Amino acid sequence: RHLPKGIEYISLQKQISESEQAELQANGVAHHGEWLHDFSQTAALCAQLDLIISVDTSVAHLGGALGKPTWLLLPHVPDWRWLLDRPDSPWYPSMKLYRQDQTRQWSVVMDRIGQDLTDRFQLGAS
Repeated sequence: RHLPKGIEYISLQKQISESEQAELQANGVAHHGEWLHDFSQTAALCAQLDLIISVDTSVAHLGGALGKPTWLLLPHVPDWRWLLDRPDSPWYPSMKLYRQDQTRQWSVVMDRIGQDLTDRFQLGAS
């Protein structure tokens, strides 16, 4: 709904439910979780990507530690390590933070990410 077409999306989530798998397939998102047995395999896949988009999980930290461009979606009240009121992270220079303006409202965050993806990859309107 919010993510532009013309980009190959890959799920880095290790385990997902059948309904999540169906949702990914319906939206053209490739899932390779069955091949990700440890962080070295996840890191190898991350190294092949242009950009990592994640919520606050180990994958976000892995992307940041690898120096990969990583966009992190944060809830309105984030974990302490992400500090407050800043779009970047002192821990990971390659990370950009996308914060909710209101609790449980991801639409605005996803719209910003969609626009930033369109700009970054110079895509036409979708």
